Amino acid sequence: MRYFKFTATLILSVAMACAATASEIYKWTDEDGNIHYTDKPVEPSSERMNIATRSTDNAAVQSQTQARLDRKAEAAEAAANQPAGPTPEELRAEKKQRAEQCSMYRARLTKFTQSRHLYREDDAGERTYLDEAETQKTRDKAEENVREYCD
Repeated sequence: MRYFKFTATLILSVAMACAATASEIYKWTDEDGNIHYTDKPVEPSSERMNIATRSTDNAAVQSQTQARLDRKAEAAEAAANQPAGPTPEELRAEKKQRAEQCSMYRARLTKFTQSRHLYREDDAGERTYLDEAETQKTRDKAEENVREYCD
């Protein structure tokens, strides 16, 4: 619709310009000193203006208009082919989730570093204590999670 309006306005402007160049232009001044321009002499003191004009190259105007429309269509197509990014709502939800995970991982790291002995429960619900290597591996994993989610 916007392109139609632009094209219609352009055609109307060219037509009006052609009509304006076909007639004569007169300049006259009223009693208050205001200058007026008309296409017919109003007073005997109206001055005929010598305006040089040249005809518009309609093919060049049409070519430029079509080139502009083509560029806009290409830009619109390129924008449509761009992958849509996350919405602000999705970004807020992701940020909230990361903050919750960060808080959870910080709490785990604190618990793991303050505890002297770490354990895990087996299928029967019995505690199995971790040896030093397993304890260090668990603490390292907690630190890695904090670095990943809390940056």
